[in-house]
Amino acid sequence: MVQQMENEHDRNEVKPAALRKAIFGGAIGNAVEWFDYTVYGYLAVVIGGVFFPSDNPTASLLASFAVFAIAFAVRPLGGFFFGSLGDRMGRQRTLATVVLLMSGATFAVGLLPGHSTIGILAPVLLVALRLLQGFSAGGEVPGGASLLAEYAPPGRRGFVTCLLQAGSGLGIGLSAVTVLILNSSLSESAMESWGWRVPFLLAGPIGVIGLYIRLRLEDTPDFLALKEAGETSEAPLTEAISGYWRRIIRVIGLTLVQVVSFYIVLVYAQTYFTGQLGFSSTTASVSVILTLVVQVALIPVMGVVSDRIGRRPVLAGASLGFAVLTYPMFVLMNTGALGAAMAGLLVLAVLLAVFQGAAMATLTELFPTRVRYAGFSVGYNVSTALFGGTTPYLAAYLISTTDDHFAPGYYLIVAAVVSLISALTLTETAKTPLSAT
Repeated sequence: MVQQMENEHDRNEVKPAALRKAIFGGAIGNAVEWFDYTVYGYLAVVIGGVFFPSDNPTASLLASFAVFAIAFAVRPLGGFFFGSLGDRMGRQRTLATVVLLMSGATFAVGLLPGHSTIGILAPVLLVALRLLQGFSAGGEVPGGASLLAEYAPPGRRGFVTCLLQAGSGLGIGLSAVTVLILNSSLSESAMESWGWRVPFLLAGPIGVIGLYIRLRLEDTPDFLALKEAGETSEAPLTEAISGYWRRIIRVIGLTLVQVVSFYIVLVYAQTYFTGQLGFSSTTASVSVILTLVVQVALIPVMGVVSDRIGRRPVLAGASLGFAVLTYPMFVLMNTGALGAAMAGLLVLAVLLAVFQGAAMATLTELFPTRVRYAGFSVGYNVSTALFGGTTPYLAAYLISTTDDHFAPGYYLIVAAVVSLISALTLTETAKTPLSAT
């Protein structure tokens, strides 16, 4: 109890400059990560033709999305590795390593020759680099959320940690803007020849910036206090799985609707708008970008709301909204009118932002400091690997086999029901000191 009170006192004593630096390092570093990671999804159609040429465009697209999904298969392994490392050696050093690996792998994708140049070796190398991306991504969100939660003043964890999600949106938005500029200024042949490489090559200098920011961070007061007391876990992964497995399962259930909606609304939407709704690539990119602007602006507001009224009503309300409104929004998107399609996508993005406002704080509050990074990593990455990364592939596959353009919506509704049940059975932690969770 004395140690808990000291930790809370230390967090109250965090200087505003140190808190701002932590927020900047967590959010901007996360933006770099998600720029690197999602640019592949926005260029899936072009990449399919470059690395998986076929007379059947659907086959090329499915192959491209399969590689997108493959990266998620190793995310749990990355989560296990970096989660354990972060709880033993610290959040700051681990997060610096994560952004270095992700940016390096993404930059290397931009240098790969296509199938027409080196044949089957091209997709093999692409898969290898995507696996490295997935491995590093496994340590990003749990580490960033742990960093921000442990720096956040009492009563402001929802707001501070949700800025990590806003950083994700910023990175995705930058990715979408880059692809929009390329699609608007280059011909289709130029995009297939060299234009698709530009966003991947940008990962190099952007990654250097992210690495510089994270190397200048100090570790969190909570972790440093734990380390000074000699109470860090020697085997945090084992301890998290054996001692907190019920909470890990809860993480999987809670995050199900977030990971599915995230990849439908912010990644697959680009392909859905062009392939299923018949809009141009430029129109699709603009729609996603406008959606992102609203989403990123709303996330901090909902973080504040979750600090005031609690995590459970925010998470349950968003999950219920997805369960009730997803089907009508897909009907709206399929009317053929651009305004209706954008409105449908925007409503889903607003629901996602509401959920994200409380999600990161909730997940960090489920675990004590000594296993927070590891426990969060296991549940979050298993959920993302099984249900998030497979979403674009599954959505494209379901539509191609059933000819039902609403198929992605059905998947999202099921995810929403599971997360709603998890949220309703959640113990409220918004007013609980982090060291007492």
